[in-house]
Amino acid sequence: MLHSKRFPNESAEYRRDRDLVLVAERDLRDNVERVAKMRRALPVGGEIPCDYVFQRAMPKARLGEDVLMSELFGSAHNTLLIYSLMFGPAMERPCPLCTSIVDSLDGAAPHVNQRATLVVVAKSPAARIAEFAEERGWRNVSVLSSAQNTFNADYHAETQEGGQVPMLTTFVRQGQTIRHASSTELEFLPAGAGQDARHVDSFWPLWNLLDLTPEGRGADWYPQLSYPPAT
Repeated sequence: MLHSKRFPNESAEYRRDRDLVLVAERDLRDNVERVAKMRRALPVGGEIPCDYVFQRAMPKARLGEDVLMSELFGSAHNTLLIYSLMFGPAMERPCPLCTSIVDSLDGAAPHVNQRATLVVVAKSPAARIAEFAEERGWRNVSVLSSAQNTFNADYHAETQEGGQVPMLTTFVRQGQTIRHASSTELEFLPAGAGQDARHVDSFWPLWNLLDLTPEGRGADWYPQLSYPPAT
């Protein structure tokens, strides 16, 4: 018996099988912490090639304002998290999957920013990003344009053909030097059968919630930018 808690009218068969899953959940929890500890122990990565210049898309009052990557850290933090939103200049609309991530990051941003600086970067011009951010109702997360720099290409958030790639990239500041800490590199490994890369799933609430349901993620369901009104 793993614990003494029981739920109303559960059967012995349910408890037996649930305990098997519970052991697997415990092992997963331990493995998540083991991997996080390994990640924290990584040697520092390479110095950034240049102090990238971005243009602000949010807040709207600072639309188009240039900001150096070094300025994004501010005075409070030495860690910078950059999420690359798939919204290139050739795309009519942003990626719906990326959008669902930023929807969540917008709510989490005030909390994350107590420990690190979080920004979202997209390759489209700042005004175009700002228009979509306003439509979406994003209010908390800082959103920047990388239209005038090579950040996306340098850190593999853009293919050689100009395609956009979702990526979370972490940087650390050491004195006056900014270095790459890690990126979500599972994108570059073959995925298991019936899976995509899942390289950003660890901070994506949508799939983590659906994994708790009996139906699961679904074989062919993906988030959309909008949905019909509920009936």
